[in-house]
Amino acid sequence: MRVGCKKMNQTEKKTGIKMMMSGTGLQKLIAVGALVVLYIFFSIFGNHFLTSDTFVSILDSSYYIGFLAIGTTFVIITGGIDLSSGTVMVGSALIGGVAYNVWGFSIVASLAIVMVVALLFGLFNGLLVGKLGLPPFIATLGTQFISLGFCSVIAKVQTQTYPSLTSEDGWFKQVVYKNNGFPMGVIWLALFFAVAWVLLNKTILGRYTYAIGSNEEAVELSGIKANNWKILVYVVNGFFCGLAGIIYAATYSTITPQTGNGQEMYAIAACVIGGTSLAGGMGSLSGTILGVFVISVLKTGLLSMGLPVQWQQVLIGVVVLLAVLVDVIRVKKAKAA
Repeated sequence: MRVGCKKMNQTEKKTGIKMMMSGTGLQKLIAVGALVVLYIFFSIFGNHFLTSDTFVSILDSSYYIGFLAIGTTFVIITGGIDLSSGTVMVGSALIGGVAYNVWGFSIVASLAIVMVVALLFGLFNGLLVGKLGLPPFIATLGTQFISLGFCSVIAKVQTQTYPSLTSEDGWFKQVVYKNNGFPMGVIWLALFFAVAWVLLNKTILGRYTYAIGSNEEAVELSGIKANNWKILVYVVNGFFCGLAGIIYAATYSTITPQTGNGQEMYAIAACVIGGTSLAGGMGSLSGTILGVFVISVLKTGLLSMGLPVQWQQVLIGVVVLLAVLVDVIRVKKAKAA
């Protein structure tokens, strides 16, 4: 056990050195630079980009992607991936809509159901990866299809709606999304960002999250059940998928079955742009939030230029490829050092 603990300490030390040497701070700086350049570019070439309405639109498009990306950061740092977060987000919101519209639940109880459904899917992913040993890519791809189909079956493939501002339960939209034009979502995102930051940087879960992604074998040699911590990481991810589902419902009010597929890619892209390494063991939530805003500014700016949605996907794909290329070069240099 002493040998294992020694190896664990050496691993944690190497992880810290690797993170400092790998240029994670530089990646954040690049993300900030990209954000500034994009904002200046769209201010010059976009239509009415430098307005308060556009700024609020950028914030509005950041909320649910931000929650998804926060949870995804935990998973990627362990060396895993989650391809189901987008469909879990929409699917849990869909079942919450069924509870509200069909089963007669109150809006508060319906939102609780959104969280429970998302947490169960997170636990399901954790068991597949942690207990059954399935590769995260395959496990979460399967969950993507399961959540997409199962939630639609529960909803009987019927679109579900959440309260509008003028309805009896309109307070839900005011509290969660927007109140007299003020973007309430940014408060909730900031609040749960702080919770996630403490969890990742100040708790044993955070330390083991980094350690598993850096060297899982050393974690096991130290006597720690890495698989159990992986399960917890996916549950945390499920929790943030539930929060994303609530903010998604408040933003759009109408939830359509068989949707959500692809939203997880924006979350993964935000993590990579912000410096979270797909190799695991490296990343930060502050970088992830920067990545979220880079994507939001890019999406909103392209619309202000009158370009079709397809160009958003093309350019975001290019940005992600460049970010991954930087990550690959960084990892190679860290190994060579």
